[in-house]
Amino acid sequence: MSTKKIVVTGIGTTSPLGGTAPESWKNLLAGESGASTLTQDWVAERELPVTFAAQARVPASESLERIETKRLDPGSQFALIAAREAWEDAGAPEVVPERFGVDWATGIGGVWTLLDAWDTLREKGPRRVLPMTVPMLMPNGPAAAIEMSLGARAGARTVVSACASSTESIVNAWEHLQAGYADIIVAGGSEAAIHPLPIAAFASMQALSKRNDDPATASRPYDLTRDGFVLGEGAAALVLETEEHALARGATIYAELLGGAVTSDAYHITAPDPEGSAAARAMLAAVATAGYSLEDVAHINAHATSTPVGDIAEYKALLQVFGDRLHEIPVSATKASTGHLLGGAGAIEAIFTVLALHERTAPPTINLSEQDPEIPLDVVREPRQLPEGELVAISNSFGFGGHNAVVAFKTA
Repeated sequence: MSTKKIVVTGIGTTSPLGGTAPESWKNLLAGESGASTLTQDWVAERELPVTFAAQARVPASESLERIETKRLDPGSQFALIAAREAWEDAGAPEVVPERFGVDWATGIGGVWTLLDAWDTLREKGPRRVLPMTVPMLMPNGPAAAIEMSLGARAGARTVVSACASSTESIVNAWEHLQAGYADIIVAGGSEAAIHPLPIAAFASMQALSKRNDDPATASRPYDLTRDGFVLGEGAAALVLETEEHALARGATIYAELLGGAVTSDAYHITAPDPEGSAAARAMLAAVATAGYSLEDVAHINAHATSTPVGDIAEYKALLQVFGDRLHEIPVSATKASTGHLLGGAGAIEAIFTVLALHERTAPPTINLSEQDPEIPLDVVREPRQLPEGELVAISNSFGFGGHNAVVAFKTA
C-alpha cells in the first residue's frame, strides 16, 4: 500500500486529434477521428496494402526550432513537444534538478532514423550516414531530449514494452516518487512509426484495419465488423509529483495517481492470453495498491485496439475483476478516435482518464455501429456525465510480448 500521495499537476500531448492536450480533449469529446488517407509518395511506390493512418494533426516543425527537428527523430520531437507543454501547464515549477526525473517510453524507438540511415548506406555509402544517427535512433533518445531540455538530473529512464510502454512508465514514476528518488517526474511516451516498413509488417500479420475507403471509421472497438487497429503517432506527458511538493508550491492538481501494476502473460509473443488472467491481476493490483475497493471504480479507459481477439480478451479480463458490476461501469475506448499510438498510447489514455475525472465527463467511443454481443459492456457513445463525489478510474494497456500495465487515478 502506498505511503505518499502522488498527484498530476501538468498534462501535454501532440496527437492525431490536436497539437495540445486541451485541443485533443475537445476534439475527442466532439467525436472526431484522427485517421485519414496518407498522401506521401511512398504509399503508392511501395504498394502498401493499408493506405491510411492517424498522423499527428500538427507537424512538429510548427512547435520546434529547426535545429531540433534536424537533430531529433520524429518520436523525440513529439516527446519534447508534449513534455514542454506539460511542464508549462504545471507552472514550470522551480525544483532542485537532482530531485527532478524523467520516466519515458517508446514501443519501437527511432524507426524513421534507423531506416532512413539504412537507405542512405545502401544508396550512397557509409560516408554519407549522419554522425547523429545513433543518438537519434536510440530508444532512450526521447527521454534524453526531455531531461536535457528541462534540466532533470534524478534519472531519465526508458521503458520499451510495446503497447504497454507508457502506462508502465507512469507506474515506474509512481514507484520512484514513492521511493523518494525524486519530488517531481515527467512521465509519458511517444511514437512515430507511420513508415512503410511498420505499416507493411503490421499489415502482414493481419493486425491493421484495411478500411482504405473509409479511414475515419476504421478503428471501431467492440463492433462486430472490427478488423484491426489504426496506426497512430504522437506523444503524451504527465507531470507527477508528491502532494507535499505540489501543495508547497501552490500547484493546481488535476487528479491523484493512486498507483499501478505491471504483469506478464507468459503466453504468446503477439496474441493476448484469451482468458486474460494476468491482465486481470494487473487491474486488481492497480486498485488494491492504494487501498481502494473495486466498488470505487466508476470509469474505465480500455485498451480496446479494435482487433477481433484483443477486445474480447480484455473483456474477459475485466469480467474476472469486476464480475457482473462491470456492465454498470461506463467504458471509453478512445483509440477509436486517436488510432493506436503504440508506445504513446497509454500516456494519452492516462491523460484522457485524468480529464474524465477532472471534468467528470467520460469521453465517447466513436464508430460503434453494431456492438459485439460477446462484449456487452456499457460503452460510452456520447460524452457522459460522471457522478459527484470521490471517483476512481483505471486505464489499461496491453502489449506484444504479453505485457500488461494498468494505472488507477482518483478525483483530486
